[in-house]
Amino acid sequence: MPACRLIDEDLTDCEQDLSLDYELRLATNITTQLETELSLETEVSVATSLRSYLNDIFTDRAHDVDLSFYDVVGDSTRLHHEQHIMNANQTSYTLNIPVHRYMHLGLANLERNGGILSLQSDGTCHGSRLQQLQADTLSPHRQGVFTARLPMDVREGEDQEFKVNLFMANCAAALVLDTLGSHVKDIRVLASGFATAFDVADSLFRFQHPQIIRADKVAVEGPGSPLCFATVNFPSRMPEATKAEGDKPALWELRVYVTLPGGSVTENTLSISDPLPAAHLEILKATVYPNGALESDDKTVGISVTLDWKPGTEHEVIL
Repeated sequence: MPACRLIDEDLTDCEQDLSLDYELRLATNITTQLETELSLETEVSVATSLRSYLNDIFTDRAHDVDLSFYDVVGDSTRLHHEQHIMNANQTSYTLNIPVHRYMHLGLANLERNGGILSLQSDGTCHGSRLQQLQADTLSPHRQGVFTARLPMDVREGEDQEFKVNLFMANCAAALVLDTLGSHVKDIRVLASGFATAFDVADSLFRFQHPQIIRADKVAVEGPGSPLCFATVNFPSRMPEATKAEGDKPALWELRVYVTLPGGSVTENTLSISDPLPAAHLEILKATVYPNGALESDDKTVGISVTLDWKPGTEHEVIL
């Protein structure tokens, strides 16, 4: 006899309306960094241009959302899946799903990330993973990515509302270079030391293999303005709790290749000992000298310089 109110019955097939209130939470240091690190008159145009470059990264709006509901009673498989265009920083959805205990995972802003990030193994809760492209060198992320996780006990016969907060999973770094008087021909910046994947359910970053992120040159208007390079990526490692006070190894790196008028290249390796966490912007500043060497007043940054740097031998590998 079909019914949903018999004693000790299985209610998993009885559907229940519930309301989900999604809110994008952007807790970031971008304003403080821009106002503190780029406060000189000559740096105002850099701050304006960098803020514009990061508009889609440190954003208070979610474009697309991916909503998954997993079985926490059984084998953690996905029982319900929806995708929506949100175009807001807060919205509500009314869903009609079976009565059950779920783990809900939500993601925002994957659609417009240029294919750099993809959602993989999302058929199970703890398999769900944000994965960067499998390549040695990548372009920066193109949008701020936000994730959420929330246990949900959907009960039969109750009006239920759940509030879901989406938090940022990636971050950004910028290098501002004073090149006045150096007469250098070209500058190229690469970044490394960042996570390559993110486990959505466990909110855990994974460092699977070394990857290099190409920093973009930010278009800065105004004659005599410093140069600015920026990258957007997953966070760096955090310091180990077992390390002694004062023992601060490098957690991430910037490699700056400066081409001189004569064609020789100077390699600068900037080793940064402070972590770069999610939702943060880190601005580093340095001066470029005529020989291509960089100098910084930041005590958390170590710089090693190789004059007349030559690239390693390159050859095609036949697979």
